[in-house]
Amino acid sequence: MCGPAVATDFLGRAALKWNLATLPRVHSGDVTSSSADHAPAISGAAAEALEREAIRLYGRYEIEVIEAYTLCPWAERSRREGHTRQLVLLGAPVLETALAAIDVLARDSSVEVGFLLFPTCTLPRVAFERFVSGLRGEDQQRGAVFAAAAFHPDAQPDTSDPYRLVPFIRRSPDPTVQLIRRSVLESVRRPGDGGTGYIDPASITDLVAFFQNPPKPPLHERVAQANLEQVTRVGTQPIEEILRDIEEDRARAYAAVLGADHPAVHPPWRTSP
Repeated sequence: MCGPAVATDFLGRAALKWNLATLPRVHSGDVTSSSADHAPAISGAAAEALEREAIRLYGRYEIEVIEAYTLCPWAERSRREGHTRQLVLLGAPVLETALAAIDVLARDSSVEVGFLLFPTCTLPRVAFERFVSGLRGEDQQRGAVFAAAAFHPDAQPDTSDPYRLVPFIRRSPDPTVQLIRRSVLESVRRPGDGGTGYIDPASITDLVAFFQNPPKPPLHERVAQANLEQVTRVGTQPIEEILRDIEEDRARAYAAVLGADHPAVHPPWRTSP
């Protein structure tokens, strides 16, 4: 298997790009087939151009949405310090291909946050989340270096609950797997963040002090609550306007590379004409 070539990320730094022809591919029932699976193969100059556009578009989303509205506690620092990398995977999501891409990122000790971008994937959100769940399970069985999360363009804002808002915040230009190195998560967690928060009442000797200073909720709950408060404060409309602009940018850029009739240009979730 040959090594990674060098592409350019959205800030002009070196970004890892893997030659997908060298990665193992399997066809299984883990992923529902999408219309893009039957589209002509993308290679050569078109593949290079699509990879550049996918990384550029994700950069817009990260800087104009996630960082601009402070929706991730480590996104900007990791990016500015050069600890993020993107890999672009063309074609339908395949577990073995994604696992091999994760291995590429894991071997680069500078990577704190990695992203697997799937610009030609047209799986609906539920199906893509099912793929990522399977990917997470397979990776955990071999001692996962990263914590994986699914991002997908098909999501509407729901501010009724912190966790109902999560898909909207993760509304990336393309189906994406975010990978955060577990050692980084551990470094920002407080003691006790990893569990369910159960406390044996018999162990509490000072009830007044306990209720005056209750245990802090775990990290993921604090982030979700902070994001809900931030989005409620600024409103969903300005964020939606940026996301729609990125969506339209994506459609123009991908049409120029793939042709206007390619399924990836008009995925089923696309809201703009």
